[in-house]
Parts: sequence; structure tokens; C-alpha cells
Amino acid sequence: ALRETRNWRGLLSYFQPVLLGCSLVFMVQGFYSASDDVVELNPSNFNQEVLQSDSVWLIEFYAPWCGHCQSLTADWKKTATALKGIVKVGAVDADQHKSLGGQYSVRGFPTIKIFGANKNKPDDYQGGRSSQAIVDGALNALQTLVKDRMSGRSGGSDYSGGGGGSGSKKDVVELTDDNFDRLVLNSDEVWLVEFFAPWCGHCKSLEPEWAAAASAVKEQTKDKVHLGAVDATVHQGLASRYGIRGFPTIKIFKKGEEPEDYQGGRTRGDIIAGALDLFSDNAAPPELLEILNADVLKKTCDDYQLCVIAVLPHILDTGAAGRNGYLEVMMKMAEKYKKKMWGWLWTEAGAQMELEASLGIGGFGYPAMAAINARKMKFALLKGSFSETGIHEFLRDLSVGRGSTATVGGGALPIINSVEAWDGKDGELPVEDDYDLSDVDLDDNFGKDEL
Repeated sequence: ALRETRNWRGLLSYFQPVLLGCSLVFMVQGFYSASDDVVELNPSNFNQEVLQSDSVWLIEFYAPWCGHCQSLTADWKKTATALKGIVKVGAVDADQHKSLGGQYSVRGFPTIKIFGANKNKPDDYQGGRSSQAIVDGALNALQTLVKDRMSGRSGGSDYSGGGGGSGSKKDVVELTDDNFDRLVLNSDEVWLVEFFAPWCGHCKSLEPEWAAAASAVKEQTKDKVHLGAVDATVHQGLASRYGIRGFPTIKIFKKGEEPEDYQGGRTRGDIIAGALDLFSDNAAPPELLEILNADVLKKTCDDYQLCVIAVLPHILDTGAAGRNGYLEVMMKMAEKYKKKMWGWLWTEAGAQMELEASLGIGGFGYPAMAAINARKMKFALLKGSFSETGIHEFLRDLSVGRGSTATVGGGALPIINSVEAWDGKDGELPVEDDYDLSDVDLDDNFGKDEL
């Protein structure tokens, strides 16, 4: 026995450096250190740091072995530094602290949640994973919180997609046996309808999510997609008609089609994303507007995340057929990217010189195209060809956060001239004035040298 003990001691002595090395590996598995602006959160400090805080928190739940989490680390640190003093940025090793991950239904990594005014109901961040996209999402949540406080609301929650706050039950349409056919079946618009029972626990959990989603969807689709609710215990005829056997059941109604079951998630973010997909699938492409005055430019650029502007050659250079060809390309691209809900505008070369100058187009190289983010006063220029392929590559890069941008000249939308709308015809050269010389006395000696 003594010999065995000595052997074990020898083995432990031999492997001690290796074991120490392993322990060091486990100690440094965390992605963030005290020198970073990311706050490491755990069950011991989460309540005090986050839940009792008045700040907006952006929190990443990660696992050290997760490749996507490792890829996000640099952008997460950059985000924390950019938002320092504005929005708190934290991280939870959910592999080590499973209780925290389970408390917030974290099932995949990385999961990002926004803890806004209502810390008990954080919102899932649904945006891109670049530092710029994450910062934009955080600032949207912060802006919503400020608006809620200014309007006297508190304790609500923020929707990370940029629309709506905690929502209001008034935006959920109460549907009954009496009004269902008129409001839903006879509508040209899309409806998401929840069939619920007041005693159902899952229905009670869904209620605030449904209300928040209704408010955001109403705003973001310009009231073109509706969320409704049917108390199936009261309006049993409707429940029977659509074969409702469990609660809550959500169905999608489109005019002229059989209703279908909604298969998406039950958080407000999931519901909003599903509704926006339905909206874009059934919506006409955005209108392509000529810039006739300042109001057209301002409204389009203010109402949409991006406004895509084409400067087309003068009508004398292309004729109606050539111009219509360019406009057709733009309309195809508007259809292709209609899910983005961007604004689309065009103007004739030379009609809006201040606009051209602010975008660095500078009186040559027509047709030209720029995409403006009016909130940031940033723009990007089309470098490739003015074709379906060239514009698609340009917009695709923008949609994933690639491509170079610059600040709009002057840092604001430029002065816009009021112009007449194009009449759809070929251009005409200006007619020169004819001069009547019949009453003019000409000297017979005109042009002769007099000695």
C-alpha cells in the first residue's frame, strides 16, 4: 500500500504542470476581461447590475466552444466601446451559468437580448451581427425608452426591431361572430388571428407579446397587416368553423385563400418578423417617385430606412424609350427588394444640382444612383453598371453592411427645386425666336468701306 501511495505521488508530481496548464486553459476560456468595456455577468451580479438598473442593457449569452460566439467577440467589444456611457453592454457565459440562460429561454448561441424599461421581459435582438448593426439596434431601443418616458409610460418593453414599444391592447382588433366576416374575410389585407381562451395559461403569456407585436406591425406596415383575437369560449361558432381544438391557435387569413396555421415563434420579435414577411410577400412594390419638390424627398427619406435615388440622363439624351428602360430596371429592383421597405426616387440630370453635388455625382456619369440613410446622413454610390446585375450587387452589399459610405454634403438634405413632372414624352429642343426684319431699314452701303 505504501508503495502504491508513493507511485501515485510520483504520477501527480509528473502531471502537475500539465494539470496546471489545463486549469489555466479553463480560466481563460471567457471571452472578456476587466480591460474590456463588456461587463461579465453571472448569477451573483445579474440582479444588481441589470434588473435593478435604469439603463438599457444589451446582453450576449454565449458558450466558449461556440464558433459563432468566437466570431462575434471582436464586434461585441467594439460595440461596448462605442456605446460606453450610453447603453450598457454585457455578456453571460451561459455554458457555465446555465441557470441564467434557462431563465431567459436561451436555446442557442450566441443569443442577444435587449433589457429595456421592463427588465422582466427582455426582447430578442433580431438584427445583423456587425458592430454597426448592433449599435443601431441598441440606439433604437434607447430611443423607444426615451419616447415612453416623455409620454408618461414606464415599465414597458422595447422592440429591438425599431418599431413600437410595449404595445397596446387597442391595436389588437377584437373579433366576434358578428364582425369577423366583414373585417377579416372581406378585407384585401392580411390578418393574423389568435383564437384564445381566458383560462389558458399559454394565452395569458402570449397576450403582452401579441399586443406589442400588433402595435409594431401596425406602424411598420402602415396598417396593412392586422392582428386580431377571438375569445373562442364566447364565439364558439368561429372556433368550430376553423377547427380550433387547442389554445392559443394562430391562423393567417389572406383574401381569396384558405386560412393557414401560423408556424412561427411566439415572442413579439418572431410575430413581427412573420407579419412583415407576409406584408412584403403580398404588398405591391414601393412606388417609384420623381423628385418634384422638397416634400417628396424629405417624406420618402424620413419614412424609410434608405431612400434609393437615381439621377437619369436628360430626356434629350435618351428619349422616352431610353428613360423608360432605366425606370423599368429600377422598378424591377424595387420589387426584388420590397421586403426591405426602402423608398425609391429619381430625377433628371441637371434638375437638382444641389442634390447631385451633395452626393458627389457632380454633373457627369449618368445614369447614377445613390442610397441615403437620412437618419445618419450617410450615403453610398453605385460603382458598377446601372443594370439589374449592377444594382442588385450594390443593394445586396448595403443590406449586409458592406460597401463604403460617405457623409451627405453639408450634413443635411440639400435644397430641392420645384420642377414639372415628366410628361412621358420625348424631349423637344427649345424653339429659337424668329425675328421679322421687314421693318428694318438696311443701308445699301452696309459692309462697304468708305474712303
